[in-house]
Amino acid sequence: MGMLTYTAIYFLLLLPSVFSWGKEGHFAICKIAQGFLTKDALTAVKALLPEYADGDLAAVCSWADEVRFHMRWSSPLHYVDTPDFRCNYKYCRDCHDSVGRKDRCVTGAIYNYTEQLLLGVHDLDSKMNNNLTEALMFLSHFVGDVHQPLHVGFLGDEGGNTITVRWYRRKTNLHHVWDTMMIESSLKTFYNSDLSSLIQSIQSNITGIWLTDSLSWRNCTADQVACPDPYASESIELACKFAYRNATPGTTLGDEYFLSRLPVVEKRLAQAGVRLAATLNRIFTSKPSNLTRLNVHNGGHSSNNIEIV
Repeated sequence: MGMLTYTAIYFLLLLPSVFSWGKEGHFAICKIAQGFLTKDALTAVKALLPEYADGDLAAVCSWADEVRFHMRWSSPLHYVDTPDFRCNYKYCRDCHDSVGRKDRCVTGAIYNYTEQLLLGVHDLDSKMNNNLTEALMFLSHFVGDVHQPLHVGFLGDEGGNTITVRWYRRKTNLHHVWDTMMIESSLKTFYNSDLSSLIQSIQSNITGIWLTDSLSWRNCTADQVACPDPYASESIELACKFAYRNATPGTTLGDEYFLSRLPVVEKRLAQAGVRLAATLNRIFTSKPSNLTRLNVHNGGHSSNNIEIV
């Protein structure tokens, strides 16, 4: 193994898990989603998964984070920054990278990879066929990311990354609290460190106390295949109401913050799972004639292909 590879691995091990929901969160989202796939969608997803996944979408749900060091161009696709303190999201205003290239944000990526899958699945001559596996893995990850409230956070604090806080006794930042630490604390406190128990609890709520709501979570407006813009709007509203509130720099966050915010985290994991499944079900419908390229777009904005380089 070359020195560059060792250096890359070492760098990745040192990185805090501030990229997105931690591995546990993304695993839970994709595990929930797979349980709501139609027969057609499940067959298509399993056919696209890499062999090492053994038919389990959850096994690749963190892949987009794992390759981020090598695929540096993909970094802006994990989030979308919004103006400080406005507490709203607008695609045309907000979806761009740090140098202003449009459509390079998490919602733009969801539109793009949805379109790649649609074109590849329903057009066997599509030049994007070779990237369908990566498109599936990116899409599954980014649908999770857009549901993390601070992935649609303020530009000025980089979605909470520059807000230093303490999570009980541990020094960290607010973004990391929402990505990873609340889920980790929940697992230890309520689920005996068993991720499958957390997933089962969320699944029970989806078919139980959240049943009526969960039916509406699956819907897109105007017969769209993907509709991440409302998800992003929800996230920034939740960020303002729950994530940023009472979490100024230097704050120690403990039981009061944890117990009042945990229901938000668990519901966002549930929504992400249900909506990922609904999106994949629409992509892999057995009636492709009902789906057109225009159905991917929202409000007339484009979904320019994000080149894999």
